[in-house]
This record gives sequence, C-alpha cells and structure tokens, in this order.
Amino acid sequence: MAEFVGRPFFSCRNCRNPVALADDILSKKFQAKWGRAYLFRNAMNVVFGGTQDRQLITGVFAVAEIYCGSCHEEMGWKYVRAYDPKQKHKEGRFIIDLSKITKEY
Repeated sequence: MAEFVGRPFFSCRNCRNPVALADDILSKKFQAKWGRAYLFRNAMNVVFGGTQDRQLITGVFAVAEIYCGSCHEEMGWKYVRAYDPKQKHKEGRFIIDLSKITKEY
C-alpha cells in the first residue's frame, strides 16, 4: 500500500482490494450493468473473463468482463476492441461500476 500514500484510489467494496487510482479516471459519465460507472485509463488487481461482442449505448464493442483479483466480484469490463473508428479511444480502457467500488485516501 506504500505506493498509494497520499494518492486517492478505489478499492473493491467487497474485500477492499485496490483496483484503480483516482488519477486514472478519464470520465465520470458512463453507465454499467448496475448503474453509474467511471471510465479508467488503467485498472489493477483484476482478472479477466472471456472476450465477447456486446452492443452498448455507443456501438458494438469486444469487451472482457473484469473481476476483483481477490474476491472475484464482477466489477465491470475492459474495452478490447471498438468496431466504430470514432470509438477507438476506448480500446484498452476500463469501465468500473460505482456500486462495486469505494474511494479511499
């Protein structure tokens, strides 16, 4: 946890495993399965499910579900591929549902 000293971060609401830095938030205007979500540049301590194509609000994407690396709670997804060239900026980014995380300092 030394790398987080003085840096706000988000952890799994279930087990408190750190999953993302507040500095990595790209947008707070997203929706996920359970409600509001943030788009993050990076995530940590997560594991991936299989990749599948999914129709989302802004188009069709190949996404991989992400789960807490400690308790395996489903957290959101990673954009693996955007089929619309206008959505390519989302590739490699993470959607994490706010109901699954808590902010820590």
